[in-house]
Amino acid sequence: MEGPYLMGIDFGTGGARVGIFDREGTAVVFQSAEWETDYPRSGQAEQDPDDWWSALVGVTKKALEEGGVSPDEIAGISVDTTGSTVVALDERGKHLRPAIMWMDVRAADQARRIGETNDPILKYSGYSAISAEWGLPKVLWLKEKEPDTYNNAAHICDCVDWLINRLTGEWAASINIVSAKYFYDRDEGGWPESLCEALEAPDLLDKLPQNVLDMGEVVGGLSKKAAEELGLKADTPVAQGGIDGFMGALGLGVVEPGKMAFVTGSSHSMFGQAAEPLYAQGFFGAFTDAQIPGQYTIEAGQASTGSVVAWFKSQLAKNSSEAARERGVDPYEVLDEMAREVPRGSDGLVVLDYFQGNRTPHTDPLARGVIWGLSLGHGEGHIFRAILEGICYGTEHILRTMRENDFEPKEIVASGGPTKSELWMQMHADVSNVPISLTKEKEAPVLGSAMLAAVGAGIYKDIPEAAENMVHTERTIEPDEEAHEEYKFYVDRYIETYPAMRELMHKTAQHVAG
Repeated sequence: MEGPYLMGIDFGTGGARVGIFDREGTAVVFQSAEWETDYPRSGQAEQDPDDWWSALVGVTKKALEEGGVSPDEIAGISVDTTGSTVVALDERGKHLRPAIMWMDVRAADQARRIGETNDPILKYSGYSAISAEWGLPKVLWLKEKEPDTYNNAAHICDCVDWLINRLTGEWAASINIVSAKYFYDRDEGGWPESLCEALEAPDLLDKLPQNVLDMGEVVGGLSKKAAEELGLKADTPVAQGGIDGFMGALGLGVVEPGKMAFVTGSSHSMFGQAAEPLYAQGFFGAFTDAQIPGQYTIEAGQASTGSVVAWFKSQLAKNSSEAARERGVDPYEVLDEMAREVPRGSDGLVVLDYFQGNRTPHTDPLARGVIWGLSLGHGEGHIFRAILEGICYGTEHILRTMRENDFEPKEIVASGGPTKSELWMQMHADVSNVPISLTKEKEAPVLGSAMLAAVGAGIYKDIPEAAENMVHTERTIEPDEEAHEEYKFYVDRYIETYPAMRELMHKTAQHVAG
């Protein structure tokens, strides 16, 4: 394998990951390191940016050493991080308080008030409630609840902005971040000034980086100080990055209208590309230029997917766990075998996967999980299969919502832990009647960052050309038409469950919360 090489930097919730790739998208080496998250109060989550940088220094040096790559061979660098992770800094770039993490929901009141403005830009949230996870409510929270921090901050930015500044010394916002999490709409002039005026906070966005760049644009060269700390070459081009989930979509080659990325794990995140803007309740966006200039990105997701499967395995799957220990295999392998013996529809079981609320299409934090149709004839295999099917029904509910609003994905490209289950991926394909492709490189967000680095380095002219050369389909799972027809009945029952149970869910969740 020969250079030039591209470096992708990925900041996830739990740690930093560095990947070095060649120009064809083949990984040379990966290195990762973890950091801690603090939870000061219920609903709050914070991290220390110093921990971020220390971890990055360590993994970068290890990656270069293990991969046998010279700093001179790194042609470009780009980054992805969690989105809506907010940092307040003084004029020297030192953080004034811990970073407020994406999962932090302390700004729930601010999010509610933003939603109550009925400003036209709320098209980005489907004309419905906005998430307290988003960046703008958190900036408003800082202004109202920590005025000293807000007033002393020379810069308030998202994690990607912070990292780009540490690498280059330049301040620039990513179009991906500001459109998806801060209501920036290039089609309508940029920043949401009317929204800020409605909130009686016209200066709300003044401290954010005002230079908004497309992903892949060069922000600057790697600074001498950063290069010395990281063991890299000064002036190496650093290209603008974005949010990790969106970057995963790039790493899956979803760069043209009609394709959808399916980033799976504890939750399912979905990112689709459209040629025209479309807005409706039930999904987020379409975000202008958020991925590819001239295109519109749609976002949706399920809050609890792989986490529900893990919950069942650890809490209730005693027989399969014992069998797995005796055979020396993964419990999921045994559970998959048991589920294969169960007919489609799990003999009448329906599972609603809202264990941690619903992200889309309802955007309801008080929604809860439901299992109904139980009989004495149901066993572990039935319940496990019903959970897998219920998650697939939830995905199809989102896709139906999109189809009703003129977005029809022709192909899904998937990544993440759940793709290891052939049974589960076949269910997804069957339920939604859409082919599901799997790519060669499983670390899609890091590859997405490396693709942006390749564009910034001038190796490829744009993101679609980088995807054509660096993303490689390994195989495609085709849907079974007979299975699809059979599943339609159960998808309808799944969709009917939420309105039937909504009032009971809300009353009980509010009662438990006190």
